[in-house]
Amino acid sequence: MDSIDKYAMERTIGFKERRYIEELRILTRATAFDCLIDDRFERIIYVIKPGDMGLAIGKNGDNIKKMSRVLGKRIEMVEFAENREQFVANMFKPAEVSAVQFGADDEPVTVIVPEKGDVGIAIGKNGSTIEKARQLVQRFYGKEVDDIAIPEEEDL
Repeated sequence: MDSIDKYAMERTIGFKERRYIEELRILTRATAFDCLIDDRFERIIYVIKPGDMGLAIGKNGDNIKKMSRVLGKRIEMVEFAENREQFVANMFKPAEVSAVQFGADDEPVTVIVPEKGDVGIAIGKNGSTIEKARQLVQRFYGKEVDDIAIPEEEDL
């Protein structure tokens, strides 16, 4: 768990974000170690400690609904993963991600989905899912997210 603390130490979490993280802990008993307030899509995005996703969501999504009512915004949650490729894949759920490629220092992250039909799900309504991933990848890794790609025919 030391690496989670390392990531948390590298980012600045403001007063409002800390308040939202504490609200989540009080209402759900789940631990979030980061929170983004996305005014463009009127939502709060929590980065949840591995293993706490069930607690955070609650039975039938009850905890997310409760949080949304209390905070007056849509709530989204992403489960953190030590493996950065898995963490990025988690950002795109429920879309299926077949691979995540981190390029060299100045190259963007490429997200590959298995088929063309998964591209729309990965992008999300009005681009909300890819925007969430862009913000989180920038915040955690200091990198840009490239467009969503599908495998080339010869790669299949």
